[in-house]
Amino acid sequence: MSHVVKVALLGLGEVGEKFAEHFLEKIQEERVNVEIVAVASRDLESPVALGFIHSKVPVFQDAMEVVTMGAKVDIIFDLTGDPELRKKLRAALQETHNQHTVIAPEVVAHLLWSFFGEGELPYSGQTGY
Repeated sequence: MSHVVKVALLGLGEVGEKFAEHFLEKIQEERVNVEIVAVASRDLESPVALGFIHSKVPVFQDAMEVVTMGAKVDIIFDLTGDPELRKKLRAALQETHNQHTVIAPEVVAHLLWSFFGEGELPYSGQTGY
């Protein structure tokens, strides 16, 4: 059995919502060893956030809470478009001595999106969690 890559998605705004839906679809269709273990969204009532809640995936309103999960998260996809949040995430990972979890910025989501073959993923340019 191969290693399951555990990811957290921060920001379910325009970019994050579209990415989350397609990312989850690819995980399920291709049966890849990737699991979404947490998401963060300012709007806990959005359809995507409610879908994750229904699926028993932890949904945080404060994106910084994902850091408390420690090494249970391999990759944090920061899709918020907020450079200050990314700076705070890095600092929190250092403070908790978490050398396991990596932060993937929005540009990495755009890279993966190009492999999905789904056309253009919009750039947010704004915070979307």
